Amino acid sequence: MHAQEMIRSHPQVQGRTNDALIRCIEECYDCAQICTSCADACLGEEMVQQLRQCIRLNLDCADICMVTGTMATRRTGSNEELLHRMIETCAMACRLCAEECERHAQHHEHCRVCAEACRRCEEACRSAMSGMGSRH
Repeated sequence: MHAQEMIRSHPQVQGRTNDALIRCIEECYDCAQICTSCADACLGEEMVQQLRQCIRLNLDCADICMVTGTMATRRTGSNEELLHRMIETCAMACRLCAEECERHAQHHEHCRVCAEACRRCEEACRSAMSGMGSRH
């Protein structure tokens, strides 16, 4: 991903980047893609009825990750409180999705891969939040 290069070139940033936030952006986009793919793979499974909650959490997590990554990418102006809350929500969505996927990981490789991506994104979100301070 080229988030670092692009954000560094933004006139509002002037070369000063927040590495934890950039990692969060990249993990959010990665997680969104993997969750979407996992939901699709779940739909292809014979036991799709038993995967209904997994599919729902995959799709919710993908949407939240995509929006969070997009909001965190914007550097013009400031809406730190809203961004902090979105990142916090993203971490929660990733935790819930990872927990559900972990229930199926033994039988479905796509759920194992998804759970790992969600855990990475959750951790990146928490690191980004700690770098933003505790004003929120």
